[in-house]
Amino acid sequence: MIPTELGTENIGKLLKQYAMPAIVAMAATSLYNMVDSIFIGQGVGPMAIAGLAVTFPLMNLSIAFGTLVGVGAATLISMLLGQKDYYMANRVLGNVVMLNVAIGLFVMVLGLAFLDPILYFFGASDVTLPYAHEYMVIILAGNIISHLYHGLNGAVRASGQPRKAMSATLLSVGLNIVLDPIFIFGLGMGIRGAAIATVLSQIIALAWITRILCNKDYVLHFSREIFHFDMKIASRSLSIGTAPFLMNVASCFVVILINRQLQFHGGDMAIGAYGIINRIVFLFVMLNMGFTQGMQPIAGYNYGARQYDRVKKVLRLTIICATITTTLGFLFAEIIPGTIVSLFTRDAALKELSAHALRIDMALFPIVGFQIVVSSFFQCIGYVRKAIFLSLSRQLLFLIPFLIVFPSLWGTDGVWWSMPASDFVAALIALIMISRLMKNFGKNEKAVLG
Repeated sequence: MIPTELGTENIGKLLKQYAMPAIVAMAATSLYNMVDSIFIGQGVGPMAIAGLAVTFPLMNLSIAFGTLVGVGAATLISMLLGQKDYYMANRVLGNVVMLNVAIGLFVMVLGLAFLDPILYFFGASDVTLPYAHEYMVIILAGNIISHLYHGLNGAVRASGQPRKAMSATLLSVGLNIVLDPIFIFGLGMGIRGAAIATVLSQIIALAWITRILCNKDYVLHFSREIFHFDMKIASRSLSIGTAPFLMNVASCFVVILINRQLQFHGGDMAIGAYGIINRIVFLFVMLNMGFTQGMQPIAGYNYGARQYDRVKKVLRLTIICATITTTLGFLFAEIIPGTIVSLFTRDAALKELSAHALRIDMALFPIVGFQIVVSSFFQCIGYVRKAIFLSLSRQLLFLIPFLIVFPSLWGTDGVWWSMPASDFVAALIALIMISRLMKNFGKNEKAVLG
């Protein structure tokens, strides 16, 4: 089965067809993360929420290594299919497996060896460390499974099977949500139970994805000859994946700085508040990532086929959809913040602090969708350097300086205000860069692996 419709079908119809499964999958994943936090907050307590927030940088670092392989490989697969180079697309698939196993093992061993010092550095206190440690020991033990699941799911989506990729994600999320209360409450395992539920659900989802890729009726499938390490494929895949990798690494360091500033100015309760608003913001960001994942195979295929008008159309439509989504998030945060945060905790002080922080954090949220789409667009057509710059601009160039300066002036509120301030500057830079690109788009392009 060859997804030739990517080069011929109406762009709006294609974006709906490819983005909706990704959006459903991203929404389900985000809702799982929210439900996970809700179960932990309501069933274990506010300090467990703070402990979970301390693990965010390490989780981001693990995700970073996964995206280094997965995103680059998915982009290559889409572009190679557009060029009708099916043999090379399958070779990329084989390298996805080998790279994910190697990198997943590396992260697992390193993380487990230095877990407690890492968590202390990330903002843990003597009170929150036990919760963070319990959770991350299990998550790191299943790191190879997580990397393989996400990497292969992205390959399935890029090959023109978005509904099957969505099904795998929904299977993982559904199992996770069902298993969470069983392990947390029924078996009395607390925060450790939430981590076990996550790993078990990903094992089952990986088995589902593997079954799909064993079907030789599809243009992208497993076979013996594809499992041969190719340095050229690996380097190109890792090169394209560098942008989201560095973005997640930057996110890791940013969250470390946020946690440490919050610990200094507000203590464990402020970190707990950040843990709550992070989950809420994450939901709307992931919805936008669903749009960009839907855009990726369409833009990649048509870029490979040199149909540049179609590439522009899908970019424009994706920006519109993403902006609508982030505007809805902004409205919820500003109108009913108290109602939203009360889902996570019954602690009055934590609720008040979280609602206040949520209003500030999402003050300029409508422009975030545009910045996310533009950054992803550069990555999915292979403009690696521009994608890296845009991916890092918000977090390294703007957010980190704001996080250093603002808290010294306004304390805990300075931490919250640094986020919308960096959103504004990053969106402005993205607007300038995409405007310049569109003026000469499609000229003097090179082959994907040439």
